[in-house]
Amino acid sequence: MVSYAYPPPNLSPAASAATSSFLRTIILFLIAGAAVASREFAVVRFESIIHEFDPWFNFRATKVLTKEGFYEFWNWFDPTAWYPLGRVVGGTLYPGLMVTAGLIWKALQTINIPVDIREVCVQLAPAFSGLTAFATYLFAKEVGKEGSREGTGLWAALFIGIAPGYISRSVAGSYDNEAIAIFILMMTFYLWIRAVKQGSALWGGVTALFYFYMVAAWGGYAFITNMLPLHVFVLILMGRYSSRLYVAYSSFYAIGTLASMQVPFVGFLPLLTSEHMSSLGVFGLLQIVAFVSLVQSHVPPKQFKVLLNAFIAFGLTVAVAGLLFMTKSGKIAPWTGRFYSLWDTGYARIHLPLVSSVSEHQPTAWPSFFFDLQMLIYLFPAGVYMCFRELRDEHVFVIIYAVLASYFAGVMVRLMLTLTPVVCVSAAVAISSIYETYLDPVEPTRITPIDESTLEAPAAPVPGATPSKKSKKVADSPPAAVSSAPRRSKSGSSSKKYVPGIFGLDTRLAPVLTFTSLLLIFVLHCTWVTSTAYSSPSVVLASRNQDGSQAIIDDFREAYYWLRQNTKEDAKVMSWWDYGYQIAGFADRTTLVDNNTWNNTHIAMVGKTMSVREEVAYPILRKHDVDYVLVIFGGLLGFSGDDLNKFLWMVRISEGIWPEEVNEQKFFTSRGEYKVDGDATETMKNSLMYKMSYYRFAELYGGGPATDRVRQQTIPNVSPTLDTLDEAFTSENWIVRIYEVKKEDILGRDHKAANAFKDGKRKKRTKVPKKVKRSVTA
Repeated sequence: MVSYAYPPPNLSPAASAATSSFLRTIILFLIAGAAVASREFAVVRFESIIHEFDPWFNFRATKVLTKEGFYEFWNWFDPTAWYPLGRVVGGTLYPGLMVTAGLIWKALQTINIPVDIREVCVQLAPAFSGLTAFATYLFAKEVGKEGSREGTGLWAALFIGIAPGYISRSVAGSYDNEAIAIFILMMTFYLWIRAVKQGSALWGGVTALFYFYMVAAWGGYAFITNMLPLHVFVLILMGRYSSRLYVAYSSFYAIGTLASMQVPFVGFLPLLTSEHMSSLGVFGLLQIVAFVSLVQSHVPPKQFKVLLNAFIAFGLTVAVAGLLFMTKSGKIAPWTGRFYSLWDTGYARIHLPLVSSVSEHQPTAWPSFFFDLQMLIYLFPAGVYMCFRELRDEHVFVIIYAVLASYFAGVMVRLMLTLTPVVCVSAAVAISSIYETYLDPVEPTRITPIDESTLEAPAAPVPGATPSKKSKKVADSPPAAVSSAPRRSKSGSSSKKYVPGIFGLDTRLAPVLTFTSLLLIFVLHCTWVTSTAYSSPSVVLASRNQDGSQAIIDDFREAYYWLRQNTKEDAKVMSWWDYGYQIAGFADRTTLVDNNTWNNTHIAMVGKTMSVREEVAYPILRKHDVDYVLVIFGGLLGFSGDDLNKFLWMVRISEGIWPEEVNEQKFFTSRGEYKVDGDATETMKNSLMYKMSYYRFAELYGGGPATDRVRQQTIPNVSPTLDTLDEAFTSENWIVRIYEVKKEDILGRDHKAANAFKDGKRKKRTKVPKKVKRSVTA
């Protein structure tokens, strides 16, 4: 008789199924609601505003799409970016994000909901986070154990909905490609697993369509491009080739590759770059394996072995020779520097300082894993281990995903985003198994001991029947292995045997309450991290007053609004590339460089201008028609993200192009220190960046020691002088400083002499040496 630790609900199978379906639907909606609500802290605490840097370009492009139409957007050339070069925007961006927001806005307008496009862009990431939770539910349900698939899916949806690792790129206002990319990623993976299970060309085609959506939305589509063929390749090595695998991948690759080539920014890259060769190679390998399987079914084994060896030798020779020829001839582009930087973390610092200067491209610190994933980080390996125990085809996919994503997240902090989904799925596998085990009310069944002499002999086989593998093993096993009855102990009493399980209610409550408490702490941690670390827009800063009230620091918008209202519409503004998109989005002014970073030489030119002496920088400014120079300075308020902290990257990037004019070592003291105080080197003090940052800074302290609160150094009381620039605007907290570039002097004087004359300092006359008369001798 079955015994229970607690009485289970007494429901019929139909009622149980209906109740489960209803609760599952309600839970999914609640998870989606929690995912959306947890991303609204920025709107509640500040306002509905676009965050960060790249989202401002995306917002600007979306406005072009909605106002001027798709054709103008597709063929948009922006003369105000990368002056004087301009930018062919339609052919250098991933349009998926803008098209998605534009379609949603158009749909709302169609049903007479008058919403501004800015609100659609602000709320797009939270809305898609709910869809991501649903996509993750579907994927995890395919991965979960038989009998607990629904639980695994719901846990995974909950984790991805509130995990800080995903929220960091999907809060309200974070209108970036990642806002929709993770939903597409998980949906593509789910459809791929379904395609492999069903062996259906339809599922493979739908997977290809979502892959096309991914290619149009995010440059990280290369992760899918290499993940799926790697999964196929590993399955082939494991001897799991089947017609289902062939149909799924062939339909996906053919449709997906043709569709991805329709994105102008991608074009023929799937056929010409090394990053895409793995998918092409596995597609070819799959055709060979299918052909070999066909030949094997029609050729005797001995002849087949000879043909197989010859075919493998010939195929490898042709493949290697073709790859080498295509690479040497330039038909296949070599690996890019960004790809090399994923395998060698020091490569970018030496060869690509521009890539290495981006904070998102730095290696991930260990505390970041716990900060963004909390308790999931130790449930993650447990879930991967459980996948190893079953090792179905979908489990092989999860294991590959876990290994690759863990490595890439370790070498680049930005790729923590791609690790978070597989961590959530693996953790869901582990936590659902724990709750399934301890919430099962059925107690272990006690087997009544019987004497060995009463054991019945195995039944005689039926004549003419084919024995099963299991019966063969039983028949061939020794008597000790046949009998599962308990043995008698030495004292003569029989030992008792139980089916494995949990006895009693208390032994169930202890682990259930423990893990429930840990999960509640996880929810609190996610809420705290989201509200404090990931919900502050970069253009609006916040601090605390002495009484604990919040103080809003709005220097960025103050400065950008000043530019918009007080400068000509065709004014050119030079700044470091970090602020290009914001200047174009907020102030609507022409910039020399921006966050697209497509031209390293142009960026190096800006870095050189900031690094050299003022009299050397002035001709560069005039050559590029620069009207204003904008710098970020945090020394007064303690804002650490200012340009002086980025200055060494400007030096390194410009040194890579002009090593004879810019030398990083000259900006360090003889003891190798980066100083801005009285011990700073002459090269540092004479650089344009130093002068613009500390111009009139000492005046704020009334003759006292002027302390830079970021670098904790005392600045000399004598303020730097500027001859070719005039201070045009300084924000309230001195974070943003804007200087106007002077025109050439109308009298042809250099600006230093003109300023001296203006200040009443006449140029001293130099005595002309008298000519010595030579005596003429007769």
